Amino acid sequence: MFRVKLLGDIREIFREQQQLTPVKPEGYKTADVRKILGCSVNKLVALRISRNLRTKKIGGTVYYNVEDVKRLLEEGY
Repeated sequence: MFRVKLLGDIREIFREQQQLTPVKPEGYKTADVRKILGCSVNKLVALRISRNLRTKKIGGTVYYNVEDVKRLLEEGY
């Protein structure tokens, strides 16, 4: 009985997780920011270190804050 109940609970958890929609991270990837700003990877790293660009790392991907990229463009980067 315990085994049947446990398997039922596990199946229910999987069903609930499948119904959840994955959240798309807000922000630009590195390649997108390089195209927008027309700069190298090293310059992006320098902008991150100087805190001119805020980032969020999800998994192995770095996402750049959209407002920060727009601000840099407005400032005439």
